[in-house]
Amino acid sequence: MNILHAIIFGIVEGVSEFLPISSTGHLILTAQILNVSQSDFLKSFEIAIQLGAIFSVFVLYFKSLLVNFNIIKKVIIAFIPTAIIGIIFYKVVKRFLLGNSHVVIWSLLIGGIFLIVFELLHREKADAIENVTNISYSQIILIGLFQSIAIIPGVSRSAATIIGGLLLGIKRKTIVEFSFFLAVPTMLAATMLDLSKNVNSFDNNQFVLLLVGFITSFIVALLAIKFLVAFIQRHSFIGFGVYRILIALLFFFLVH
Repeated sequence: MNILHAIIFGIVEGVSEFLPISSTGHLILTAQILNVSQSDFLKSFEIAIQLGAIFSVFVLYFKSLLVNFNIIKKVIIAFIPTAIIGIIFYKVVKRFLLGNSHVVIWSLLIGGIFLIVFELLHREKADAIENVTNISYSQIILIGLFQSIAIIPGVSRSAATIIGGLLLGIKRKTIVEFSFFLAVPTMLAATMLDLSKNVNSFDNNQFVLLLVGFITSFIVALLAIKFLVAFIQRHSFIGFGVYRILIALLFFFLVH
């Protein structure tokens, strides 16, 4: 793995982290395209560079995240189910699921079909919740459970969270923004957990690669967030569902 690979991975992460297409899945498939072997460092790298994308949320929403205690409290509560499930299944996910292109392909395909069917059937109610502060604590916990499904590579953390919120009667723009907020503790914890176990095995060159991937994903994610917020004002997620199916089919034939 070299600097160019780190930049490409950073771009892929920044674009895909907040879109309902699975950043982890795309990183795994990108590694296959670039012929970068699935080493322990690459698995850690794929987790750690997500911090760059998450830092972009701080930059764009720092007032809500640092000043509004009600939002902070709800983000923490929503994070708890994900944290518990993540800790329990961390070893299983990293050993058997991360780096598994077959898991990613099927997750992208099934998730794409589900996304399309959901959007065709879903109708937003007139009394849908418009503000994060009005989401109940029972709904917050359920959103956290929805997010935890994304421990399976290819599912998409943002897709699971957003669809869960829409099912619970939350307005699209509101749950998309809450998905941004919830990404902060989720990805921060995932990165800290992984680095705490593996950081001593990294050499200087690998730290440089991590830094390059972090900076690249941060810059690209700033643009991706603005795009998604503008996109959802006028469009459904059907296009993302179609994209997931097409990319899954493409890689299915490449793998086989």
